Amino acid sequence: MTTKEQKRLLLENMVSLLELPVSAYQKAKDRYEDIGSWLGRDESICNNNDPHIFPQGSFRLGTAIRPLIEDEAYDLDLACKLRAQITKKSHSQESLKVLVGLEIESYRIARGIKAPKDEKHRCWRLEYQDTLSFHMDITPCISADDARQQLIFEALRKSGEDEYFSQGTSHLTVSITDNRHPEYRQISENWHISNPEGYAKWFESRMNLSLLTILEKAQVDEIPIYQRKTPLQRVVQLLKRHRDLMFKDDPEVKPISIILTTLAARAYNGETDIESALTSILSRMGSYVNAAKPRVPNPVDPAEDFADKWSRPECNHLKLEQNFWFWLQQAQTDIELLCSSDDAGFISEQASKKFSVRMNTSEISKSLGLALGPSIIVPRTHDIESTPPKPWGQEK
Repeated sequence: MTTKEQKRLLLENMVSLLELPVSAYQKAKDRYEDIGSWLGRDESICNNNDPHIFPQGSFRLGTAIRPLIEDEAYDLDLACKLRAQITKKSHSQESLKVLVGLEIESYRIARGIKAPKDEKHRCWRLEYQDTLSFHMDITPCISADDARQQLIFEALRKSGEDEYFSQGTSHLTVSITDNRHPEYRQISENWHISNPEGYAKWFESRMNLSLLTILEKAQVDEIPIYQRKTPLQRVVQLLKRHRDLMFKDDPEVKPISIILTTLAARAYNGETDIESALTSILSRMGSYVNAAKPRVPNPVDPAEDFADKWSRPECNHLKLEQNFWFWLQQAQTDIELLCSSDDAGFISEQASKKFSVRMNTSEISKSLGLALGPSIIVPRTHDIESTPPKPWGQEK
């Protein structure tokens, strides 16, 4: 077995231990489809609004990982899009959110969910606990108006996207509720926007760089995105777990998942195995942080900056940008050490210490063809010093 094959097998084994079981995805799908059916039933006050419930975030992208704490609930982010008879001229953000909230409350009671629904800034949260515990965050939304969609289309074209992608993506833009908005309680054209469906399609297009033929694409398109497990998805899962463990004692300062996911997807160059993809992404993702705002643009809304909090005065004490570069350099160091060792004991120790993955030393030795005892050259610890590296980047 070559060194490259050993690295690939090691990383694949690690990801398999982070991966959610297929049953978790199926349970999540069953639950959001159940809520969708409830909202669309004849007795629902949303029935005439053509409700559509769909997943967003890591469950949609197939990049969800097991919680760091074993009994911790999974996060399932959903959007509830009302596609008929509701506009910004007929409803305020508050009235839309209340409307959806009433049906979520009746669903909670009907399904025997004991915990009361919880109002977050943008969504309603249900604590769904049985054989598998979920935080289900449901964000009410409506389609963005034509003028806003046109602005997004033009911005995408200006950023270099082709007309087909720009047109299809801009039409998926939605206006969402947010009780922090200054015009939340009044009829207003000024709502926050989002585009979780468009982002998922963009991420999927990056995943598909590793699909080499039209035939392969046609076959894969029949498979749910969470079951595809391309190198890009696996790399994102590893990076998120490394990040989670590194900042487990101070999660408020950790780089957010949308930044890691977006930069990894931009840096992905179609590598067909996880080892090559991880090496390439870690070496390139920092270069996709712009020197000027937007630092990390939303690929389906170029004016939005996923890293906007980096420069907000109220967030200065968190040192968010410094912690991003700090994490990136530490991830590069830790992955290099892990993959360069031929000591099964050291590999097992590092997998646990840096990724919270428990791997049996003898099984590592057997599967990778390594010695059980310490190797002649034992890699030294290369922990990053407290002073984070200076940021780097390029204008886009």
